[in-house]
Order: sequence, then structure tokens, then C-alpha cells
Amino acid sequence: MLCPRYVRIFPKCLIQIFRDCLSDPSMYSSLDCYSFFSHHTASLRKLSLGSVNQYIMLMPTVLYVSMDKYLQGLFVLANDPAADVRKLVCAAFVQLIEVRPVFLEPHSRNIIEYMLQVNKDPDDEVALEACEFWSAYCEAQLPPDNLREFLPRLVPVLLSNMVYAEDDESLVDAEEDGSLPDRDQDLRPRFHSSRLHGSEDAEDDDDDIVNIWNLRKCSAAALDILSNVFGDDILPTLMPIVQAKLSATDDATWKEREAAVLALGAIAEGCINGLYPHLSEIVAFLIPLLDDKFPLIRSISCWTLSRFSKFIVQRIGHREGHEQFDNVLMGLLRRILDNNKRVQEAACSAFATLEEEAAEDLAPRLEIILQHLMCAFGKYQRRNLRIVYDAIGTLADAVGGELNQPAYLDILMPPLIAKWQQLSNSDKDIFPLLECFTSIAQALGIGFSQFAEPVFQRCIQIIQTQQLAKVNPVSAGVQYDKEFIVCSLDLLSGLAEGLGSGIESLVSQSSLRDLLLQCCMDDAPDVRQSAFALLGDLARVCPIHLRPRLSEFLDVAAKQLNTPKLKETISVANNACWAIGELAIKVHQEISPIAMAVISCLVPVLQQAEELNKSLIENSAITLGRLAWVCPELVSPHMEHFMQSWCTALSMIRDDIEKEDAFRGLCAMVRVNPTGALSSLVFLCKAIASWHEIRSEDLHNEVCQVLHGYKQMLRNGGWEQCMSVLEPPVKDKLSKYQV
Repeated sequence: MLCPRYVRIFPKCLIQIFRDCLSDPSMYSSLDCYSFFSHHTASLRKLSLGSVNQYIMLMPTVLYVSMDKYLQGLFVLANDPAADVRKLVCAAFVQLIEVRPVFLEPHSRNIIEYMLQVNKDPDDEVALEACEFWSAYCEAQLPPDNLREFLPRLVPVLLSNMVYAEDDESLVDAEEDGSLPDRDQDLRPRFHSSRLHGSEDAEDDDDDIVNIWNLRKCSAAALDILSNVFGDDILPTLMPIVQAKLSATDDATWKEREAAVLALGAIAEGCINGLYPHLSEIVAFLIPLLDDKFPLIRSISCWTLSRFSKFIVQRIGHREGHEQFDNVLMGLLRRILDNNKRVQEAACSAFATLEEEAAEDLAPRLEIILQHLMCAFGKYQRRNLRIVYDAIGTLADAVGGELNQPAYLDILMPPLIAKWQQLSNSDKDIFPLLECFTSIAQALGIGFSQFAEPVFQRCIQIIQTQQLAKVNPVSAGVQYDKEFIVCSLDLLSGLAEGLGSGIESLVSQSSLRDLLLQCCMDDAPDVRQSAFALLGDLARVCPIHLRPRLSEFLDVAAKQLNTPKLKETISVANNACWAIGELAIKVHQEISPIAMAVISCLVPVLQQAEELNKSLIENSAITLGRLAWVCPELVSPHMEHFMQSWCTALSMIRDDIEKEDAFRGLCAMVRVNPTGALSSLVFLCKAIASWHEIRSEDLHNEVCQVLHGYKQMLRNGGWEQCMSVLEPPVKDKLSKYQV
């Protein structure tokens, strides 16, 4: 009998199949699998592809037992005349290899042969489902050698499928005139990432070449992952085809050339070693394609060049490399001013990637870059205008204070301020502008002061309006949208970071403190996340204005660390933890009332280091150290309960001022309670050895005193025994303290 849990989750057609399995012993024999699967073909067609994964994960034991029969049935249906059935067979193989690859390994040769065949299916949906298999196979950690021998046949199929289909909607979009206004339905949804303090794993989104997932996109993604698994082994098959496609220059073959350029971009990471000796020639070949008559060749050339950004920037120091960098830069700037919307988008995105790599190398070229970007700013329609904002913000992040020159600001700021004044507080087009100003404020630093007051006041107004709209949208005159609050909080954080104590006069004359406390208690996690980021930034530069409500800020921040849903709101907890640490080193003993409550939350976090994200672990270790620094007499009696996990976390933190603060807390606790760390001395030594160099002389001396104190305390060979269990590199690092 089927478990009721399965009955609730599985679709009726699949339940019936399982019931037939359970009720018909012949299904366990090597009898007529064909008749069984044929009988249920209509039911199989009804299965939702998106739910197959869930069904397989919850499959009854009988399906595990009968997996060979199930696979045998799939092979029987593999060449069914109905495209829907072939598509479902492919989906079943893909889902199985994602969740239970061990089942497919004995049959891998037959399945690969089948997928290779059906990847050329005349039905694009079937071919697309089959194409998903290659990425799934590579990610399933199955032996790559099982696939290696098929590469000479697979790579040409992928390249063939990367050519634009005649009905691809991008062919229509590619003709879109840049002067035509965007309709509301043309604007893609945008998502603002709330501010996060600490280490984060940035997602690489530069592969978003096309908007709709299709066979072309899937094939390019498969080629990308194959290049990362097999590296240069695919080049002998791939490059002759690419070269042949690129050498055909007549108009009728432009789609073939475009696919070849796409292929070069797809393998840019995985085959970099094999391509490296030829990259100068490849880049030189791609640069003229930026001016090709076909818009889609211009756009894909932008993307592919961006994939080689690291190489292009690395060669700036050589004369030829310097010239080539300028050629790429000017080529992308020309395309930023293209009349085609698709090319504009690709050029801006590619330029943003180049900016990130080039950083300060852009400084001598700032004037011409700003001229092109602001020309685009005046030319673009709404959708691509968002990408210009991103390119401007990325430029500010890349060059920092180099931007703070009157000649540059005269080009950059007037158009942005004009747009800022043109947009209403409820216009969603203001979101990317808020983000852009955040980067500019951080880059200009105190140089942003001349623009700061109206920007600051506008952020306050937006937050006030949205908080009112949440309670009474009629009275506020707008519909509530939390993203207005998040973007405004993040811009205020950028102002605090850029202006430093210069923001104090603005904060003192505003209602920011009370608004911020409300945001820290908001029911939306991303609002709280940005609010605690701003709380920490304000604690750094003007803590005096937080003091009147300090206990409330500390209480609400501590609650973020003591929640059963910690893993669901981990970014909120991360920022709250960081903010508490920043407040601690500013208000000192005023943190005492909540110090132990916070530490009681931080210790379990440190003990779950393998399950939680790196940023929260680092911030927890730093904040614990800061609390120990300002009130060691409260914290030190409990140190033996957390020393090992804490020292382990401290060992993973890069050298910086925050790590210095944490070690000041460590030294302060040891001075108050030296015996509390005795049982964790090995971990303490490893944490100290994690420093490349302690730049602060007084902290270096404190650490030295701690080690020498324990050396004197552990007589009769105790110190030598501790040293004997340390790895040689750790002992070498400790030698600088003469122990």
C-alpha cells in the first residue's frame, strides 16, 4: 500500500503506475515491460517536467527495486513517434542523473548514445530536453572518461544547435530601433540586492546572453561546462569548425559566424590554457566584428570580448597589449552608442565587466569614458538606461577617488541630478539611480558633500512615505513597495561610508534615528538587512546620534541572532551581528547589558561553522572579540565554552582592522582569566599563527605577552608538549614571537 504522503504529492497518473507495479508481480519479472509502459504512455505525457525531481526523490521502495525494469521501459519508449513521449524520456534521464546518478552509471554508454542521437531531434523541445543532459552529467560527478570518447561527435552537435533558429524571437528583437520608447512590458523585473557586510559569494551573471532559455542557450551552456571539465581536450574538434564558420564572410552565413563567436566566449574560461598562445590574435579578430553590419554579431562580439577581459587587462603593461586594450575599450564605447537596443545592452554589460578587471587602469581614460556614458544616458530608452546606471556605478567602484575631479564631475553629475529631480518618489525608475548614487558617494568620499543634502533628504522622504503607505496607502498617496525603503537605506549607507563624520550634521537635523529603528523591526527580512547595515555604518561615524535609543537598537539586533529561523534570515543576522560589534567599540560599557545575551547566540553560530555561511561566522567571531575587548570581565569567565570554535573561526579571517579588534578581545580575556584558555591552547596558537603580519605594534606586543605568559605557566615540559602537536608552518609563524 502506498504511503499517504506519496498519495498527496504524486500525480494520479504516476500513483496508478506504482500501484500497477505493486499489484502485478509480472512487473518484477523480465516480461513485457513494453506493454506496461505503452499502457501508461498517456499518463506519462501528463507528468509535469518540473515536478519529476520531487517524485524521484520520494519514489517508493518498489521503484528502487525495479529500477532496471523502469530504465528498460524508458529505452523501449525512447524512439516513440510522439515527441511528447521522447521529451519525457529525456527528462526522466536528466532528472535521474541529477538525483540518483548511480542508477544510470551501468547504462551510461547506451544513454549517452541515445542522448547524442536525440540532441539532433527535429523537434526543438525534445532536443532541448536532451541537451540538458550534458550539463547534468558533468555536475553529477560521474566518471568523465565515460563521456570523453563521445566529444568528437557531441561538440559538432552543440555547435550546430548554437546557430539561431529561424523562429528565434531574438532575430526580431535584434532589429529594434534604439530611438523607439520602451513599453512597460519591455522592462524586465529588477531585483535590488540588500547591503551585506562581510564575505559573500558573488554570482557571475555575465552569461545572460539571451532572455529565453532555448536550444541555442542550452547548447552554449553545455559547451561551457564541457570546456571546464575536459579543458583543452575539446579544442582539436572545436577549433576547426569555429575557424571554418568564421571564414565564411557572405551575408547568408552570418548566423554561422555569430554561433562561432558565441562558442569562443563559451570556452573562454575552460580552455584558457590552450587558447592563451592565440588570444592576441583572437581578440584582434573580434575587435572588427564590433562594427559588423549584423546587430547580433556586434552584440555577441561584445560579450565574447568581455569573457577575455582578464587577459586583455593583464597585457596593458606591454606596448601591443596597451594598444589592444585601447582598441577594445574604444570599440565597446562605440557600441554603447549603437542605434540598436540589443547591441547597446550587450556593450554596456561587456564594458561593466571590463571595468571590474581594469579598475585603476581606467583612470587615464576617464574623460572619454564619461563622455560616452553620459551621451548614452541622454540617448537610451528606459530599459537600457538601467544598464547605463550600472556601468556608471561599476566605474565609480573601479576607479574610486580618481573620479573626484571637477572636470569629471562636471560631465557626470548634471545629467544624473537632472534625472534625479525629474523622477517622483514613487517612480520605480529611481531604483537604479539610487544604486548608482550609492557607488558614486562611496567613490567620491567627502567630495560628494556638495551633492549630499538633497540626496539625504530625498531618502528620508522616501522612507517616511513608504512607512506611511504600509499602514495607510490612501493617506500616503502611493502603494507600499519595500524596495523603495531598501534602496534608500543602502544609499544612506553609501553616504555614511563616503562622507564619514561629515554626515553627522545631516543626521542630527533629521528623523533618521527613529525611522531606522522602525526599519530594524520591519517584518520584511531585506528591509531589516539593509537597516542593520546602515546601523553599523552610522555606529562607525556618528554613534552619538544613536545613543538616545541605543538599548532599543541593541535589543532588536540581538533578537536577529536568537531565532529558530536563523538559516532563513542569515543575511539579516549577519548584518545585525556586525552592527552590534561596531556599536560595542564605540559605546564601550554601554553594551554590557546585552553582552552575554549576544554571546549566548554567537557561540552556537560558531559551533555550526560548517553549516552556516562564511560571512556570518567571520562577523560572529569578530563581534565576540569586540565584546570581549570592551567588557572582558563579563565574557572571560565563560571563555572555555567557546575558545576552540572561536579560535578556529579567527584563523579563517583575513588580516584587517576587524581582526585586530577581535584579537584585542582575546588578549583582554586571557589577561583576566588565563586558565580559561588552557584547554584550547593549541587552537589559540593556530589562530595567532593565522596572521601574515600584525601591523599594530601594541597588538603584536600583547600577543607576544600572551604566548610568553603561557610558556611560563606551563612548566615541566607542558609548553614543549603543546608545541609538539603543531604543524611546522604554525611553529614557524610563532617563532616571530620568540617562543
